[in-house]
Amino acid sequence: MSNNDILRTLRYTFDFKDNQMIEIFGLSGKEVSKSEVINWMKKEEDEGYQAFFDKDLAYFLNGLIVKNRGKKDGELPKAEKSLNNNQIFRKLRIALTYKEDDILEVLSSVGMHISPHELSAFFRNPKQPQYRVCRDQVLRYFLRGLQKRYRGTGYK
Repeated sequence: MSNNDILRTLRYTFDFKDNQMIEIFGLSGKEVSKSEVINWMKKEEDEGYQAFFDKDLAYFLNGLIVKNRGKKDGELPKAEKSLNNNQIFRKLRIALTYKEDDILEVLSSVGMHISPHELSAFFRNPKQPQYRVCRDQVLRYFLRGLQKRYRGTGYK
């Protein structure tokens, strides 16, 4: 999945308006303009499309965590220069304060059934032998399940 697809899906799922998107970025210390947000929402073939990079997605997800859970004392979390699906999944889990059962329920609501052990492997340290790479399919199903839960609709 591209970062633009992830951002577009999250925006639709939680029905964020342009100003809310700008505010979420601001909560993580990144200033963005309305035109940037609009261009990130465009499809690749649309005029004005702007690629959404890993660091920008990290800022957005960190802002979503601050928005939903509140700001911790001290510095804002640093945005990673590169993200993988495991990190994106972990940040979404934190932002939504989801427990294992919540995630399994979201996944099963869209027809993806995995065991608790498989799920916990996505959130382990990459140096541990039980660590498992989260593939696009798992992240896509999770986002689809979130959409079903929060919007009551299928995948857009």
